Amino acid sequence: MKDVERGEIICLNCGWVVVDHVMDQGPEWRAFNEEQRLRRARAGSPLSPLKPNKGLSTMIDWRNKDVSGKFLSPEKRPQLSRLRRLNKIISVSEPSEKNYMIAFAEIERIVAQLGLPRAIAEEAAILYRKAAKKRLIKGRSIESMAAACIYAACRMHKIPRGLDEISGSARADRREIGRSYRLLAKEVILKVPPSKATDYVPRLINTLRLSAEVEQLAIRIIREAYSLRLTSGRMPKGLAAAAVYLAAILMNQKRTQREIASNANVTEVTVRNRFKELMEKLQFIVVV
Repeated sequence: MKDVERGEIICLNCGWVVVDHVMDQGPEWRAFNEEQRLRRARAGSPLSPLKPNKGLSTMIDWRNKDVSGKFLSPEKRPQLSRLRRLNKIISVSEPSEKNYMIAFAEIERIVAQLGLPRAIAEEAAILYRKAAKKRLIKGRSIESMAAACIYAACRMHKIPRGLDEISGSARADRREIGRSYRLLAKEVILKVPPSKATDYVPRLINTLRLSAEVEQLAIRIIREAYSLRLTSGRMPKGLAAAAVYLAAILMNQKRTQREIASNANVTEVTVRNRFKELMEKLQFIVVV
């Protein structure tokens, strides 16, 4: 047995100290996930696909301090500012890196505006690099391809975000983003998982401030609809909105069709039609 506090290896049978004064070769800090481990490691900054050179270049810190932590004198600060600007120009010298810098800045802006996790931004940056290597960017705007990569990353990670939402935050037209996405899906991703109605339910529940019981019941309703093949030709978010509306009524947490339709980004007519279909087909199946 290894005694970490005393630095000894002890025999469990007789208690004999086999080895003493064992040195701990590990770090003195703890990390609870991979992101913390990369941030706290002292072998340089972690690699990031969101940086044009993946974070391999030297960075001059924005704080005007020396190695001992003291602030620089006013005479040295202009010199450091010139060095920082020159380092930034040199680190992004190739045209491809300049293209990446613009695209990744756009990706980070859209992701921050939509409140998406960082994993989506990194996945979108990887997809953009693959598209650039296959020369799919030629003849298309950087903004449309960056937005298309975010839309593809959301679908790959099963995060429900429609083209309308992404185009609303992007600096490109919805039709242009759609064309870029179709090209991306054909040449880079190849297999894109289709959106499911169950993916839209948690977000709707959180937005409408409904209980977990309503969420579970809505997912049950959607699964029953899938099993009876009632979802053929139906828009996933419209079906999710109708299932949430029905579940909210059954659990006495009513919300109006207009409220649910606006949060699901569908029309009230869609919610009403899907709701009628579910009521007709599932009235003997759904048990509360």
